[in-house]
Amino acid sequence: MLQKSGVSSREIWNIAYPIAFGGLAQTLISITDTIFLGRVSSIALGASMMAGIYYYIWATLAWGFAIGLQIIIARRVGEGRLERVGVIFQHGLLVVSFLAVTLLTLMHFLTEPILSYVVKSPNILNASLQYMEYRYFGIFFVSFNFLFRYFYVGLSTTKVIIYSTFIMAVVNIFFDYVLIFGYLGFPEMGIAGGALASVIAEISALVYFVIYTISFVPLKRYAMTTIHKIEPWLIGAIFKLATPTMAQKIFSFGTWFLFFIFVEHMGELQIAVSGVIRSLYMLLGVSVFAFGATANTTVSRLIGAGKIDEVMPTLRRITKISGITLAPIIALCCIFPKEVISIYTDDLEIMALSVDVLYVLCGAVSLMFVAVIYFEAISGTANTLHALFIELVVLVLYALAVWFLVKVLMLDVVGAWVVEIVYSVSMAILSMLYLRYYPWQKKVI
Repeated sequence: MLQKSGVSSREIWNIAYPIAFGGLAQTLISITDTIFLGRVSSIALGASMMAGIYYYIWATLAWGFAIGLQIIIARRVGEGRLERVGVIFQHGLLVVSFLAVTLLTLMHFLTEPILSYVVKSPNILNASLQYMEYRYFGIFFVSFNFLFRYFYVGLSTTKVIIYSTFIMAVVNIFFDYVLIFGYLGFPEMGIAGGALASVIAEISALVYFVIYTISFVPLKRYAMTTIHKIEPWLIGAIFKLATPTMAQKIFSFGTWFLFFIFVEHMGELQIAVSGVIRSLYMLLGVSVFAFGATANTTVSRLIGAGKIDEVMPTLRRITKISGITLAPIIALCCIFPKEVISIYTDDLEIMALSVDVLYVLCGAVSLMFVAVIYFEAISGTANTLHALFIELVVLVLYALAVWFLVKVLMLDVVGAWVVEIVYSVSMAILSMLYLRYYPWQKKVI
């Protein structure tokens, strides 16, 4: 229930923890691939990381569009206009269908030229192309998964995401096991098997979303059983809101890909280490981005309900809960770093170097949760263009920091990862200043 001082802690938890499982869905694919491929070779480990980041750059377009759709759905729910939910969802379905086909086509033709241009090591390049030979097919299915996932986030009916995540995890682990190593009569495919397993897992999640939606969602209440006429203005409104978010996501992951290009040029050991750390980063970030998405949808619903004065108290409460949730996880990584790293690899050289980088990562994540919550709140106010501007400023600082640390100071991989602290600090400061001084309350959608 809403309180005078903002959304209650219980409601925050009820929204956040299913979203965390939703974030865990894609993260689990990365984690399980990294764990299994870490037992294959350091080349497979580094290549899957490079190819995985490349894949996510394309996927962010569907991700950003889905977030824009979520903001509008949450606003209409807050206003009590439930009959518009089906209209918005059907328009989103139409756009995502076109987007999924387009992304699949572009990745088919552009993947080899792009990776050949940016990857220095022939071994990493060949393994990355083997991985992407199967992995790029997943972009079609993940586009629809994002649509369904953020549809449920917008409704704050997010427990379904837990079930889809469980199914995806089980499917991915099973097929990673049998396809990478060739068990139970399956062919031994190595790194390509990890990619194929990920695609099968994404298909299983989409099948579940469709079945659940048809079986359990009150379709008539949301006017989803009616075929609605196309409203060009609505598509334009969705894109007006979503395009800055799409651009923000692609710039963000694109800059991160640039960081890993710098690391890959350091050597095969350094990119293998970063593959482990990147997987841990995504795991630690699950709760961070879950509370960020909670801030986004909660702010949108509060504004839709005309309760703007409750926004800032709610953000402070979300920040507190997020910090409390994250603290024991960070402590575990700092106290038992070798044990955590050993989950991913048994290579002693990779393990030794990864421990030092893990300490830097924990420092960055301990600052990032504040940055993400306040930044996502800006998108929740529907000021997505301003959020894009803030992201671009931060990414420029990030890119300059990468260049300075790696090319000027010529630091090793441990020093290079300090750039994540730069990102967290600058994002937190700019987002909090925006919410404090900019009249965001006037935005209406």
